[in-house]
Amino acid sequence: MSSPDVVSLLENSKELDRVRKEQEEILSEINKLHKKLQTTPEVVEKPGDTSLARLKVLYTQAKDLSESEASISNLMLSQIDGILPTGPQGQTRRRIGKGNEPKRKRVKTESDISRLTATMRHHLEACASLKGEQVAARVTPRNADKDEWFVVKVIHFDKESKEFEVLDEEPGDDEESSGQRQYKLPMGNIIAFPKSNDPSSAPDFPPGKHVLAVYPGTTALYKATVVQGPRRRKTEDYVLEFDDDEEDGSLPQRTVPFHKVVLLPEGHRQ
Repeated sequence: MSSPDVVSLLENSKELDRVRKEQEEILSEINKLHKKLQTTPEVVEKPGDTSLARLKVLYTQAKDLSESEASISNLMLSQIDGILPTGPQGQTRRRIGKGNEPKRKRVKTESDISRLTATMRHHLEACASLKGEQVAARVTPRNADKDEWFVVKVIHFDKESKEFEVLDEEPGDDEESSGQRQYKLPMGNIIAFPKSNDPSSAPDFPPGKHVLAVYPGTTALYKATVVQGPRRRKTEDYVLEFDDDEEDGSLPQRTVPFHKVVLLPEGHRQ
């Protein structure tokens, strides 16, 4: 068993978890739009309504995510086959098969890997395109007591190691953070922000949804609960209540631009 192979398998499993989580969010958005259109179909005829355009974007995202899920799953199957020991057990499996069935399966697997290569290449290109952009980054290791997320600038993305090199341009006031700091982080530690010039492409988090958002006046992200979304208020800001932000026995409501709000990562510790 090769340790690098196992590490690669585990990294792909994290990516698969991320894709499936994203699928859940997209499907939730699609279902909401379906319900809206079924209840008030005349809304699409109103000037300025973007329901159908938004639905098209969501369908496209759902299709891409579905293809990514299938591709990553096929790659992991191939990786597992490469890690499992060969020998009598493998020979027994071959004898159980009939005719050329194993050969046909091998050809199908290679075809799947070819499709996966294109999908993963597209995903890696998307990561590389973040160069120069601000993103949300978890700078603490997985075994840390709590997760710390900051706004950082992408300097470089290495397609081979699948690592981001990022710069924390405003590291804080403490003595240990007297200057800008650079980090090398895996793909799973990075979340891209929605495009600030395209509100329609950003997720529409409903009231009560837990999110990760930039606390006003800082470059740190914290867990928050949505009070109102931008579309309901016809603005570009969310109204949020941040955890541990109590003042006089209650949580103040703070406004945060939609492009500084992302999905709360599963298992977030604060």
